[in-house]
Amino acid sequence: MRSPLSLAALVLAALLSLSACVSAGSPSPGSDTQGQSAAASVVAQATLKAAQYDYDGALALLASGTSAEAAAAKAGITKAKDAAQPWAEPTKVPHLFWHPLVVDPARAFSTELAPADRAGNAQYMVTRSEFVAQLQSIYDKGYVLIHPERLYQLSDGVMTSVADRIKLPPGKKPLVISQDDVNYYKRWADEGGFPAELKVAADGTVVNKYTDAAGATTEGAFDVVPIVDAFVRQHPDFSYRGDKGSIALTGYEGALGYRSSVRAYGDTAATQQAAADAKRVADAMKAEGWNFASHTFGHISYSASSAAQIKADMDRWKAEVEPITGPTPELIYAFGSDIANSIGKSYAASDPKYQVLKDAGFSYFFPIDNSSPYYVQVKDGYYRQWRVDIDGITMQKVRDGKATALPLFFDTAALWDPLRPDPTPTLATGVK
Repeated sequence: MRSPLSLAALVLAALLSLSACVSAGSPSPGSDTQGQSAAASVVAQATLKAAQYDYDGALALLASGTSAEAAAAKAGITKAKDAAQPWAEPTKVPHLFWHPLVVDPARAFSTELAPADRAGNAQYMVTRSEFVAQLQSIYDKGYVLIHPERLYQLSDGVMTSVADRIKLPPGKKPLVISQDDVNYYKRWADEGGFPAELKVAADGTVVNKYTDAAGATTEGAFDVVPIVDAFVRQHPDFSYRGDKGSIALTGYEGALGYRSSVRAYGDTAATQQAAADAKRVADAMKAEGWNFASHTFGHISYSASSAAQIKADMDRWKAEVEPITGPTPELIYAFGSDIANSIGKSYAASDPKYQVLKDAGFSYFFPIDNSSPYYVQVKDGYYRQWRVDIDGITMQKVRDGKATALPLFFDTAALWDPLRPDPTPTLATGVK
């Protein structure tokens, strides 16, 4: 038996097809073809909203509809709404993250690279084929993408659960995702095998540039953002009301693949144009449901830095990256270097590091831990959620029989890229 949501997704596809057929016709004088097309479009929009769990918004769109299609859609959406249940466990939500994907393993894992670079690529990256398979498995297990701000919101200095507003069908469960270092550093371009900058395509979608081993440059879905965007277009029920994930950016080389850093390249016409190009992409990504997060400006360890050093780094991030991304309450620690240095330890209001970060506007903090599927700490002024790293190191742990959260989401051995170094190199490289 299909779930109400699965039926909604099927209805959406059928109605989109109907709308296209109606719109393609040439209305004769006095015909109501245009009216039929408009009605079909409204039903399709409503069905999409329902597929992404906005049942009230969907029914509001259909409130004045009188067609048989509208009536059928109302009935189906009402049934789905009645079956949906509030999410009662806001602290039991996993957070998975990736680094930029390897498109060409032969180059990214080449033995001709410096040993530390080859090891780093294998340790911290997954391949495009691995990610696509992982994403499908995550979807098949019933997860739904959602922003952490849907779970807890800060009001008058108090972080309060609002997860009871989230209503999902039985079997569906929320998931937070993020991606680090979406800067497309020059080193990766020099090595080859990695996607390059994000850009807005002619059809309005966000895509990557990619240059293959033969030197040919193409545009397409080569990294997490455009792959997830395309997946959600095919599976709208993978996203709660259009939510995708959070993109963590440094700034020392620029943002989103654009060399916009004034600190690195000077205040020139070129850096100004790069910043404008990056902002256009960021705006398009936000419209597609992506959030942005600070990953520090210089990819530095905040646990090993003084409050003064953190402030200097954050001032640079706000000066060079925030104009591109807009303000964000999310801080994704570089290296997972949480200022408290411990899972069980809370942030102290008297801690000067915490004061710097609060003054900078951060209230959502994300360290790293792959030992359990979720760990969340909520205090009056902040939400702290540990992320599970999806990378070669964690996948190797699974293959070695060590406990991680990964089996909850996919079968690591089955999805292991045969072109990946096996086993994952252990040479110390530092987190990218």
